[in-house]
Amino acid sequence: MKRIFNNMTQFSVGLMQKYLPDPFIFAVILTFIVFTVALFVTGASPLSIIEAWSGGLWSLLSFSMQMALVLVTGTILATAPPFKRMLERIASIPKNKIQAIIIVNFISLIACFINWGFGLVIGAILAKEVVKKVRTVDYPLLIASAYAGFVVWHAGLSGSIPLKLASGGNLAAQTGGAVVEAIPTNMTIFSPMNMIIFGIILCTVPFLLGYMNPSDKNTTLVPAELLREEEGEAEVDIKAMTPAQKLENSAAINYTLGAMGYAYIISYFVKNGLSLNLNIVNYIFLFTAIILHGTPINVVKAVNSAAKSTGGIILQFPFYGGIMGIMTFTGPSGVSIAGGISNLFVNISNQTTFPVLTFLSAGIVNFFVPSGGGQWAVQAPIMMPASVELGVSSAKTAMAIAWGDAWTNMIQPFWALPALGIAGLGAKDIMGYCLMVLFYTGLVISLGLAFL
Repeated sequence: MKRIFNNMTQFSVGLMQKYLPDPFIFAVILTFIVFTVALFVTGASPLSIIEAWSGGLWSLLSFSMQMALVLVTGTILATAPPFKRMLERIASIPKNKIQAIIIVNFISLIACFINWGFGLVIGAILAKEVVKKVRTVDYPLLIASAYAGFVVWHAGLSGSIPLKLASGGNLAAQTGGAVVEAIPTNMTIFSPMNMIIFGIILCTVPFLLGYMNPSDKNTTLVPAELLREEEGEAEVDIKAMTPAQKLENSAAINYTLGAMGYAYIISYFVKNGLSLNLNIVNYIFLFTAIILHGTPINVVKAVNSAAKSTGGIILQFPFYGGIMGIMTFTGPSGVSIAGGISNLFVNISNQTTFPVLTFLSAGIVNFFVPSGGGQWAVQAPIMMPASVELGVSSAKTAMAIAWGDAWTNMIQPFWALPALGIAGLGAKDIMGYCLMVLFYTGLVISLGLAFL
């Protein structure tokens, strides 16, 4: 059994290494695919489709900024000295390579459930700390373990779909009139169904990845240059500081800012309970990081370093906005690609199968619209009214879309960019292992949606 499983894993790894291009090229190829499909589905002219594509290029600017801030605030919190010391202590726990893989994935799953940007970063940073202690571990598998925690992000505290539902706003327009009142997080994120699915994944996926551990001849060790510590900057003599440098290194500024920030955070939760949205998540992580970094200049340096990881978001999000523009474009036929996919699954659904088929359709759409907000904009107007007609809970349908959006990120390289940047690897190095996670979690989530 172990040999068969290892052969499957090595086949998946080889497949991805051979055929998966750079994530930007992947986005460009998807653009060409949806353009071609749109010619047949919408019945529109090539120029009309190009105009729809161009119109969509800048449609995700606001959401892109939110996502970039989630990544940056998560990163600067993960790199704050208290967190780094905590990671070093955790990294000393595993005594062999299988334990290393299990612990990294377990921590990544928990961290991604708390905040996706924080989870991506802290998983990769922990992996780099662990590999210093356990040099024999397969490095691509270890980084895949760090990234695989991302499969739960949209079911967690920073999940954009459940947070949109909780924050209210113009839900009727977003959902085709199916949802007119806010749906609290105790019916989505903290529902028994969602927590059970998350719990099963948390307790089993780390061991699944540990079971993927390759033989010694197939193990890829960490390159020595990646283990070299960066030299710290020389400390500035306090007596020789200029007034400007004293301000830059003033802990009082950070603690005052932190106190102001936490005064609002406490007030927010007193007034709103556990109702979370992207802005308050970013707020919490930003002001916690400001306190833990100690001085303003440390925060500036941390943000400058973290911002490097947003390059992929900045470059690729416009193209995914363009893809979304084509996916939602309706030509003379009156049908869009996204609508056609969603309607196909709706038409073959009944009350029992609808949540599972919603999940699968969301997984397909996620290839072309790897954005929680974009996914919601594409599918909510179709899937939410259908759920009302079939008598399926709106909260459950929304979480099926959320799980589908997160699920196929295991083989959609876009969101792996921050972790890969920290690790010094390419997407093709880890996606073979993530493909196996995709198959397993797809089964767990489908069964949970069908029977819980």
